[in-house]
Amino acid sequence: MRLRGIACAAAGLLLAVTLGCTGGDGSAAPSTGTVTASTPGDPSPRGATPSPGPVDPVSLPALMRREHTGSGLRLGEVLDRTSAYTRYAVTYEVNGLTVSGIMNIPRGEGPFPALVLAHGYIDPDTYFSGQGMPREQDRLARGGYVVLHTDYRNHARSDDDPDNDVNLRLGYTEDVIGAALALRGSGRPEIDGDRIGLFGRSMGGGVVYNALVVAPGLFDAAVAYAPVSARPQENIDHFQRPDGDPLVARIEERHGTPEENPAFWRGVSPLTYADRLTEPLLIQHGTADDTCPAAWSREAARVFREAGKDVELRTVAGEGHTFGARWAAEMDVTEAFFARHLR
Repeated sequence: MRLRGIACAAAGLLLAVTLGCTGGDGSAAPSTGTVTASTPGDPSPRGATPSPGPVDPVSLPALMRREHTGSGLRLGEVLDRTSAYTRYAVTYEVNGLTVSGIMNIPRGEGPFPALVLAHGYIDPDTYFSGQGMPREQDRLARGGYVVLHTDYRNHARSDDDPDNDVNLRLGYTEDVIGAALALRGSGRPEIDGDRIGLFGRSMGGGVVYNALVVAPGLFDAAVAYAPVSARPQENIDHFQRPDGDPLVARIEERHGTPEENPAFWRGVSPLTYADRLTEPLLIQHGTADDTCPAAWSREAARVFREAGKDVELRTVAGEGHTFGARWAAEMDVTEAFFARHLR
């Protein structure tokens, strides 16, 4: 896998995602993985000459400079056994935090390629482990993939990160990076750490964009399914401001409005760093999506393509945010895409 050509030591993980690899199934002791997401200097947009100057600690450039660690993939309780896979409760370590999730491991002889799943927004107060993307978890495991669905920090059994919401939930990006590193360093014979993909839905699609520009080369391919806007201020204006969410005032008090502090808002948009994308990316979006407008995906695809990146946009006529009649057919497309790049 490409990350081995960048920096993949077999030791360590990062800030908020913990998966230990000992567990009720008698697995071996875990190993760890680290990756430095960029070379020294400021990861400037569009290939501009990097600068060694300071960056806002709440920004994608700050994540690019950080040494990310992911380790301790730990399989716990068996939640289900099907004819095709076994479902486990898991935890892993990310930059000092423990993150929970679920993992589906196919039956049969591995190693199997792995997929990290990044779910959409669900209120953390009501969320339960593995709640997001249940159809995708099942289908992809039946298709022969190890599926690690991260709960993210502040969800289910994961550790708390009290500043995550006011800092635009950038911690979720660390959580999926840590998940990939934990998979890579797990030492489990079922997992092929050299073949790892990323699949995110809705808010998780925005996490996909962030992870790809923060840690290019970590994943082999990625899919964003009905993603949110790649410009965080648009998400705030669309989802939070109309509902009078008090978090908006806290965000703008800490970071300024886009008019007051445009540099901050550029620094949290993955489109600013489109030149860093190295993985093939598939974006799927229904034209009747009234939750996340398809125009958001059209803009993201355009910007990535203008940067010369391998991006495919599929707009699906008449489908809404969760897909209905076309879900199975679009999953055929998703699986074919991952098969081209991970098989």
